[in-house]
Amino acid sequence: MATVPFTTFNFLVEIEVDGVSDTVCSAMFSDADGLEMNIEPKTIREGGRNTGPVHMAGPVSYGQLTLKRGMTSSFDLWSWFDATAAPGGGGLRGSASIVMLGSDGTEQVEFQLSGCLPVRLKAPALNAKDGLLAIEEMSIVYELMTWQSLS
Repeated sequence: MATVPFTTFNFLVEIEVDGVSDTVCSAMFSDADGLEMNIEPKTIREGGRNTGPVHMAGPVSYGQLTLKRGMTSSFDLWSWFDATAAPGGGGLRGSASIVMLGSDGTEQVEFQLSGCLPVRLKAPALNAKDGLLAIEEMSIVYELMTWQSLS
């Protein structure tokens, strides 16, 4: 079986939020950045161990997903942001999945984000030439990221 190369320009974005819509976003974006995990090391100096410190794994932190230049036919992302910003709406969290496609269009890897909270939503420059609803940039913080190979 030949390995299908991953391509960074071929991906899908889906976001689900209970109380807003089953699929808040099934949109196309030109950029998705911020799929990252970091472990903060804890350094311990042990008495009698003169060769160097001991490094222990500390807490895990996650990045901030930034979606740029998106197009969608619904206002659900705006509704999610509005509902989160409304009084008492700060707990309206969703889940997202970013699916990377191979060069042949098959799904290769899925990144699953949970505890998603929108923190920034920017409209595009208004231009009479374009007739689509567009999102210039959306930033989402998330509490957990997992992934699975689909091939």
